Amino acid sequence: MNPIRWQPVLGRHPREARARELQSDVGLPHDALARFPSQLSGGQKQRVNIGRALCVMPRLVVADEIVSGLDVSVQAQVLNLLIELGRRHGIALVLISHDLSVVRYLCSRVVVMQSGNVLEEGDPEEVFANPQHPYTRRLLASVPPADASAVWPPALAAG
Repeated sequence: MNPIRWQPVLGRHPREARARELQSDVGLPHDALARFPSQLSGGQKQRVNIGRALCVMPRLVVADEIVSGLDVSVQAQVLNLLIELGRRHGIALVLISHDLSVVRYLCSRVVVMQSGNVLEEGDPEEVFANPQHPYTRRLLASVPPADASAVWPPALAAG
C-alpha cells in the first residue's frame, strides 16, 4: 500500500506572490514576511492571523476574541480591516467576543449565549436597547457607561 503524499498546489513563486498579496491586503509593512513573531506588534500579529485565514479564500471567518489584549486604537484598526476585507472579498464574519462595544460596533446580528445555550438574538440596537432575557440585562448592566458623569454601577442610580 502506497501512502498518500502531500503535494503543494502552488510552486514557490506563486506562494510567495500570494503571501505578498495577503500582506498588502491586511496592511502589513513590506518587511513583515522576513520578521519573527517576536518582532511584530500585537496588532501586526493579528493582521498575520487574518492573512492566514484569508489565504484559502474562505466564504466564512470565525474570529474568537480577535481584538482582546489590543489597545483601543489598534482594536479599531483591526475591526475596520475586518469590515473592509469582508466587503471586498464577500466574506461573512462570525465574531465571538465578551467586549460588548466591539459587538455593537461590528455586528449586524447579535446572539447572546450562556453555557452554550442561545438566550437571545436580534438586531444589535434592539438587543442593546431592550434586552429581553435577565442574563442579557445583567451582561449589559456590567458595562461601564461611556459618559463619565453617569452613576456606576447602575443599581446605585435607582436609589
